[in-house]
Amino acid sequence: MSGGEVAGILVAVFWAILVSFLAVALARLAQTLKATTKLVADVTEQAVPLLADASDAVRSAQTQIDRVDAIASDVQEVTSNASALSTTVASTFGGPLVKVAAFGYGVRRALGRGDAAPGASREPRRTVIVGRTLPAEGRASRTKRKRD
Repeated sequence: MSGGEVAGILVAVFWAILVSFLAVALARLAQTLKATTKLVADVTEQAVPLLADASDAVRSAQTQIDRVDAIASDVQEVTSNASALSTTVASTFGGPLVKVAAFGYGVRRALGRGDAAPGASREPRRTVIVGRTLPAEGRASRTKRKRD
């Protein structure tokens, strides 16, 4: 055997080994692609019902939102009606009731049975001077002494 024939045999052996490795790699790649295809099919089978359920949930939520919107508009209408009623009652009865109460207070005061005027006290006023409290009489006599 010559050197060229040995080199040809070595190239053929390496070529056969390379093809074998490539065949194994392609076989594994084919298995991976089959598994991936099966996984995608399974996910698709499960995703379609989930999307249908999600769509139903969104429709149900929209129905509930429409109901809540109707309730909120009704509550707003009731609130405006209550405000109008309150304003009407206050303007109809508020003024006359205040006048009647003031008239009753004036009559009681005129007859001598009423309370003292607001802010007026029945006790004599006291003045605090440098930490001491003097009765009203003492204050009057002290003021009189200063004038004399």
